[in-house]
Amino acid sequence: MRARDQHTEWMLLALAEARAALRSDDVPVGAVIVDAAGTVIGRGRNERELHQDPTLHAEVVAIRQAAAHTGDWHLTGCTLVVTLEPCVMCAGAILAARLPTVVFGAWDEKAGAAGSVYDVLRDRRLNHRVEVFTGVNDGECGEILREFFEDPARRSGR
Repeated sequence: MRARDQHTEWMLLALAEARAALRSDDVPVGAVIVDAAGTVIGRGRNERELHQDPTLHAEVVAIRQAAAHTGDWHLTGCTLVVTLEPCVMCAGAILAARLPTVVFGAWDEKAGAAGSVYDVLRDRRLNHRVEVFTGVNDGECGEILREFFEDPARRSGR
């Protein structure tokens, strides 16, 4: 299977996580981490509202689950697939976990750290760089976010 096809298949799993975030009124961002064999070893969705914890972004939740699954914080050989471009905090977590590959859907023109506002994941000054694949299912990934923020009850920016 071609890499782009595999990324699209994994993104559908991340989108399912994003939809699940809506149940707790969290911003609908979802993530999965797959190992070198293509097995999902971590899943995450935004849980900031659910647990009142500002660090519970989808990527961080998925990284924690994958590390618990493997028993190792080094997630070398794994791929993170996320519906929205990672922010600076998540980019730091990705680098700390030594994830070699990130696939994302929609760009985050306000807070993205994988090429839009910042490019933390590929910064040559750091000791680890990440291969980044962008725009996978970007239409669907962007639409779920647009619908969420267009809801009049959410216009406060939360």
